[in-house]
Amino acid sequence: MAAGESFDVYRLPEEHEAIREAVREACTAKVAPHAAEADETAEFPKASYDALRAADFHAPHIPEEYGGAGADALATAIVIEEVARACASSSLIPAVNKLGTMPLLLSGSDDLKRRYLTPVAAGDAMFSYCLSEPEAGSDAASMTTRAVRDGDHWVLNGVKRWITNAGVSEFYTVFAVTDPTARSRGISAFVVEKSDAGVSFGAPEKKLGIKGSPTREVYLDNVRIPADRIIGAEGTGFATAMRTLDHTRVTIAAQAIGIAQGALDYAKGYVAERRQFGKAVAEFQGVQFMLADMGMKLEAARQLTYAAAGKSERGDADLTYFGAAAKCFASDAAMEITTDAVQLLGGYGYTRDYPVERMMRDAKITQIYEGTNQVQRIVMARQLLSGAV
Repeated sequence: MAAGESFDVYRLPEEHEAIREAVREACTAKVAPHAAEADETAEFPKASYDALRAADFHAPHIPEEYGGAGADALATAIVIEEVARACASSSLIPAVNKLGTMPLLLSGSDDLKRRYLTPVAAGDAMFSYCLSEPEAGSDAASMTTRAVRDGDHWVLNGVKRWITNAGVSEFYTVFAVTDPTARSRGISAFVVEKSDAGVSFGAPEKKLGIKGSPTREVYLDNVRIPADRIIGAEGTGFATAMRTLDHTRVTIAAQAIGIAQGALDYAKGYVAERRQFGKAVAEFQGVQFMLADMGMKLEAARQLTYAAAGKSERGDADLTYFGAAAKCFASDAAMEITTDAVQLLGGYGYTRDYPVERMMRDAKITQIYEGTNQVQRIVMARQLLSGAV
């Protein structure tokens, strides 16, 4: 390139920046004010859900043909990031709607998509994802929930654990064993409705963070559903579950960077105003070094997450690696950044009168769900060793 010749550096398209501005405006006005209360009461923030639904940010990923906004993977990540910046619990509304419906988008029949994506797009229902069990967490293939064919129906029995938004969601993607002799190839996926006879829920878990998003067990006691509610072919459920996570780990990365951004924003404002030893805390070099590291880690995480979102949208062959890398790196960064934010506020950071301690507690789960970061490192290593990356 000749000296002085101009070129475009990497930047988000204008329409994505516009989405960010719109989400931030809505969240600042109508989501952030409910964040502390949702954490304190451990109740689902319905006011935040109503605000997101009114602005069409509750399930932005659903295609236009089903009444959705048709947001691409990057736009969806930005929505989740901006909601998480205001309230991590509320960010699980668009994030889990994507998690629950992604199996249908990947493997569901046209009829199943129309039947279940349409009400979610309209904001009339939410969708949860039921993979984990009491004895099958990281080792999901060891699940014991069973689905037995009975004429034109399937009968499901089992227990699912750690189900986000359980009891609030109307619809559930449930993974169950249909062939006990085939291990992962004997698992199938189904749509279960909250109103189906035999569906019930455990007590809400008492969690460290994301308290405004209910986490409960889902009990399936002889739940009889029509045969056409199977997602994809019999025996393909586990493959669908793993493909789903390739895409939705990007949304957890987005959630993590949103939480971290909220903590960094608050810490910056605090140290600029707080005075000690006759000057603003922000003027101390040690504090500046902390802020610099926080900002650097956050931006590195954001760029990796956006790159992974692009790969998700295109369905690139190396999405498995990049989805795991983005989720792992961003969540580790978020935990470090939120912890440092608490440190920068000193004793005040340790109290509930300030939001950074909530953000630190909320950040922790991003290192755990949709595959622990130890599992993410296993995934990445296998991809590297196999030559997939």
